[in-house]
Amino acid sequence: MRGAVMTERIVVVGAGVAGLCAAMSLAREGRRVTVLDRDPPPPDLDPDAAFHDWSRRGVTQLRHSHVFIGRLVATLRDRHPALWEKLLEAGAREVTFGDALPYALRDDYSYAPGDEALSFLFSRRSTLELIMRRHAASLPGVEFITEVFVNGIETETTDGVVAVTGVRGVKDGEKIVWFADSFVDATGRTTQGADWLRAAGAEIAEEESPAGILYFTRHYRLRDGYGEPDRGIAQGAGDLGYLKYGVFAADNRHFSITLACPEIETEMRVALPSGEVFDRVCAMLPGVARWTDPVRAEPVSKVFAMGALKNVWRSFVRDGQPVTTNWYAIGDAAIRTNPLYGRGCTTGAVQAFLLGEIFDETRDPAARLRALDARTRTEIRPFFDAMVRQDKAAIRRAERERSGEDVRPSLRGRITKSFLDDAIGPASRGDVHVLRALMKPFHMHEAPTAWMQRADVMARVFVMWMRAKSQKANFYLPPLGPQRAEMLKTLGI
Repeated sequence: MRGAVMTERIVVVGAGVAGLCAAMSLAREGRRVTVLDRDPPPPDLDPDAAFHDWSRRGVTQLRHSHVFIGRLVATLRDRHPALWEKLLEAGAREVTFGDALPYALRDDYSYAPGDEALSFLFSRRSTLELIMRRHAASLPGVEFITEVFVNGIETETTDGVVAVTGVRGVKDGEKIVWFADSFVDATGRTTQGADWLRAAGAEIAEEESPAGILYFTRHYRLRDGYGEPDRGIAQGAGDLGYLKYGVFAADNRHFSITLACPEIETEMRVALPSGEVFDRVCAMLPGVARWTDPVRAEPVSKVFAMGALKNVWRSFVRDGQPVTTNWYAIGDAAIRTNPLYGRGCTTGAVQAFLLGEIFDETRDPAARLRALDARTRTEIRPFFDAMVRQDKAAIRRAERERSGEDVRPSLRGRITKSFLDDAIGPASRGDVHVLRALMKPFHMHEAPTAWMQRADVMARVFVMWMRAKSQKANFYLPPLGPQRAEMLKTLGI
């Protein structure tokens, strides 16, 4: 953009997925986007070396499992095709709706318009950020300043509204203030942005609820001569009540396993950081054991642990009016969710690209924040509320599992369980029309309950419910894993 007149200066604080998407979304002629990154620049390494050697203190979850779902895939693929090609060249993989079908649906599947929006991107997060970072840095008007510790904000208050005018930080031992017209807080789950605004007098509302789990992740590499096991019917993800698990295929012959145990499972959460214990647990889970079989794969990392997980929703608009201006929190800095559901990166990307659209529409800071708040509530809030409800139910189930409490469910509870186990589950594995409808909310293209509003989908689910179990035997899952007592006994806990 040499010779162009810079009419708007934007500072993005943080260079994780949300910050990188913000830089890409906001990059336009007439803007200067400066990204302040706490960490060193990406090394000139291939994805495997970068996974081990790229220091990312500011992204604590970088080396945990990630699933990149259709809403994010479609955004990157359609809006940034050059980036998408670079990701595929680096070893990341697009897995389409047809690729991921259960056994029973594979032979008769035919593409339907919209299936392209139901793809996954299989990639380690370190690979995704490495390639995104290089792409964002190549865009005109975008610059990165690395190894900056941002420690405060400059503000002016008018009629009770706190306007941010600058961010303070330290670079190479020197105190610096970056002044700009707009600031994007993409500093993630450990953000201090809301606290700085509150200290300046802004009333930031905050909702919080526990996720109730701890995360443990280990990465593996397929041995030469071996490929990924056929996914078959044994689930690569499951919920045993006392333990949740998932297999996450990635790039360049790598994959990871995440085990999530309830916070109240004290003995297990103490044992799981051991690589030996972690692998023994994996060997007891049929959908995981095929992947971690020592003949097929070898561990390439220690066990990474992650705690202090909670759901958080921060509001920067009160009674329809912004309590601050020029400050736009996105991603985990605004909305934190249980990583179990794999929507954190997508949520941050959705907000980042919404912000780009809003900046194109208006220059008014108050209007921009109101629009971001309104559109975020429309696009994200239904998923947030659904995840909070699921976490509360999971916490209650974990408490029952640990106590050994044998509670006879109510009639309503038995009917609900039957609907889940004997209708929705088999229908999702035996009817591609139903599966397609369920996957649209999973990929965040539709609200969580949108499929329930469709008469044709519900009719198919009810037909499956009415069928005798013997007629749908192939659509039930095999056991996901051992009971809690057997697991603990085997582990000597």
